Amino acid sequence: MSTNPDSLAPTAQTIQTFADELEALRERVSTLESDLTRKDERIGHLETALEETNRENELLEERLEALEETQTPIEARLDAHEKKLNANKDRVGELQARELEKGAHLLEDHVDEGEIDVVDGRLERIRKDDGQRYFRLLESEDPLERGGNVALSHADLLPIQQLAKMDEDMLRETTSSLPSRLAAKLWKARVDSTVGDNPWRNGSAGVREYVSAGDMKHWIRRQETGVSDSYAKKLVSRTIDALLELSKSRLAVKKRRQRKNGLEYTERRVLLMDDVDIPGEMAGSGDT
Repeated sequence: MSTNPDSLAPTAQTIQTFADELEALRERVSTLESDLTRKDERIGHLETALEETNRENELLEERLEALEETQTPIEARLDAHEKKLNANKDRVGELQARELEKGAHLLEDHVDEGEIDVVDGRLERIRKDDGQRYFRLLESEDPLERGGNVALSHADLLPIQQLAKMDEDMLRETTSSLPSRLAAKLWKARVDSTVGDNPWRNGSAGVREYVSAGDMKHWIRRQETGVSDSYAKKLVSRTIDALLELSKSRLAVKKRRQRKNGLEYTERRVLLMDDVDIPGEMAGSGDT
């Protein structure tokens, strides 16, 4: 049996296939080499950045150590200053307490109320003729008469006067009672001309001023938006009770017979008599 030599020789197609595969392998190797080169460059950049970061960290650690070394003496100095300041505050507070106990009146801005230790804590805040606010022991007179005479202190005022001096927000925080708030506003309308809506009228025959229940009802409806006529009538009675209580009975209530449209009816009036002593007011005066 014989073999044909021509059948063992590679064909042109086979050679071309091998050539194509070899070229593809070369391209693949070239691509991989390029990728490897880029990765080497990336690794080089990262290593450089890491070295720089490490150097920065070392510098920061050195700076931190230096700061920690200087912190201790600074804290020590601050502690020393704080102790000295507290000691000075204690000495000033002690001196002020002694002066107050001797009758001195000290400017409010110069006194730390929480640091003053006086008998029973009986400090009182007052205002003087110079318009400044002072601290003193209760009812003590200043031998040096600094600031002029003492104006009325908060404690000298009637409860209704105290409430009347408050703004709307403070009044609501102080009392949740609507009749009490209305009583305070009604009193303020009497003594403060800037309020504008004043239902009080000048009296006669021993009556300094008065307000009728009818006028009070209409005034309440103007003050409290949405209040019905029937509820306003109830509020009148409760407000009158609050006026009497908060004024410590400086006000009086009397009934007066009235005639309207041919009909006779009885109306209540709240009266401030001429001979009644109101703190800060002169007889016949509506000023506080």
